[in-house]
Amino acid sequence: MPVNLTIDEGIATIVLDRPERLNAMDQEHYRLLSEAWIEVRDNPAIRVAIITGAGERAFSVGADLKSFAGSPAPLDQVWQPQKDMLLNRGLEIFKPIIAAVNGYCLGGGMTLLLATDIRIASSSAVFGLSEVKRGLIAANGGTQRILRQLPHAIGMEMLLTGDNISAEDAARWGLVNRVTEPDQLMQTAQDMARRIAINAPLALQASKELALRSYDTDLASGLRSEQVANRLLQTSQDLAEGTKAFSEKRPPNFQGH
Repeated sequence: MPVNLTIDEGIATIVLDRPERLNAMDQEHYRLLSEAWIEVRDNPAIRVAIITGAGERAFSVGADLKSFAGSPAPLDQVWQPQKDMLLNRGLEIFKPIIAAVNGYCLGGGMTLLLATDIRIASSSAVFGLSEVKRGLIAANGGTQRILRQLPHAIGMEMLLTGDNISAEDAARWGLVNRVTEPDQLMQTAQDMARRIAINAPLALQASKELALRSYDTDLASGLRSEQVANRLLQTSQDLAEGTKAFSEKRPPNFQGH
């Protein structure tokens, strides 16, 4: 399968599996990736997800332009924005998502990265929004997220020049959480996923949703939303388990209820 999803102890791993094309994606890949994201969203057995690319050369270079050139999607699909919805296009997934970046992370690969929550990069990773070099814009969130995640001047330089930056520079500007040696990339991502997965699933999802909605919410409304969320969580079995485990000095066994 060109997009593989496996689940192990609450951690879903999505692999873009087209290394011979630097994990570039055509329409079929995007459809399968949409299905994988919906599985992450809807499967209660999944608590956190990791996305990466097959091979050592690329996370993803985004759209396979050869497959799209000269054959644009039918015009009526412009008014079908929910069709094959993707994470970076607006699919709401409040479970934590980690990107493990191994090599080129360009174009649509970069816009996918911008929609993830935590990013681990190989020292060989390269990042860029190269669309303007091809006569396009960085769609699927590139123009909308870059300035929220990088200083204005740095984000605009990437967006308007289409030039790449190194893993070291990505870490310096806060685009990624940490940089590892290539052979430690997945282990580091999995360790992070395990640290997240042991926490209360409902609290994780509420925390992520509130944090993301804070971009478009005034402070008073956001504080009120926090109150409502905590009041709901106070009725959960997970809170009772967390409190009991703390008093008994043992790890909690959260069930997401």
